Amino acid sequence: MKLHFQSIGQGEPLVILHGLFGSADNWRSIAKALSSQRQVISVDLRNHGRSFHHQQQTFDLMAEDLLNLQDDLGLPVIDLLGHSLGGKTAMQFAQSFADRLRRLIVVDIAPRQYVDEHSIIFKALLALDLSKYSSRTQVSEALADTLPDPLVRQFLLLNLQNNDQGFNWRINLQALFCNYPGLLQSVEPDDLVEKPTLFISGEKSNYITDNDWQHIKTFYPNAEHVVIENAGHWVHADQPDIFVEQVNRFLADD
Repeated sequence: MKLHFQSIGQGEPLVILHGLFGSADNWRSIAKALSSQRQVISVDLRNHGRSFHHQQQTFDLMAEDLLNLQDDLGLPVIDLLGHSLGGKTAMQFAQSFADRLRRLIVVDIAPRQYVDEHSIIFKALLALDLSKYSSRTQVSEALADTLPDPLVRQFLLLNLQNNDQGFNWRINLQALFCNYPGLLQSVEPDDLVEKPTLFISGEKSNYITDNDWQHIKTFYPNAEHVVIENAGHWVHADQPDIFVEQVNRFLADD
C-alpha cells in the first residue's frame, strides 16, 4: 500500500500534506511556485485522492505511510509542510521520526483536540444517491440546503469522479467518517519537538488562537508563528503569494 504523490522541481525535498477532503491536486499551484528552489512532493493521504483506501486511519498510521514513501524515494531527510489534517499528521511525524525530518511547517492547525465541525458534511455526502445525477451542477444543487456555501461545495466536489458507471466518490467517505473522531484528537508530543518549526495561520481563522500559540511554544521551543492577513483556514488559497513568500523565507533560513 503506497501513497500516491506528485513531484516537481529539483533540490532539497519538501513534502506537502493536504487537509481533510483534500488531495495533492489542491496544492499544484503552490507546489509549482515553491519548486523553483527545491523538489516539492505533494502527497495524497490514505483514503484521499489517488492513494489507497483502508478501513483504519490514525495519525500514527499516516506518519508511517509517509515514512514508507520517504524510504521508497530514498530521501534521508525531508522538510515537511502540512495543512489542517495534514498539519496534525506532520506534527505526529515530527514526534515519531524526528531523525528523518529537517524542518516543519504547520498550516492553520494546533496540536490540541478540536470539536466536530465536519459530521454534517460527511452525512450530507453519504446521503446522496449519486446514481440520480448526471452533472456536477445537479450534485451541488442537491447539497445546497445542507451546505449553503458554494465554495465549500466546489471544494468537496473536486472529489467527485465520473466513469462508465456514473458518478462516485474518489475519497473513502465511509472510512473517513468512521475514523473522524480519532482525527479530532490531540497530537501533543510527550517530549519537546526541537526541530525548526513554522506555524502559519490565517487572520480570519480560529484554528490557532492566542492561547493555542502559548501552549504550542511549550512543546515546540524553536517555533515561530506567522499570521497572514485577510486569510482564513485555507491560507494558501486566500493569500498564495504571501504564503509562498513565508515558506521560502523559513526554508532559506539555515
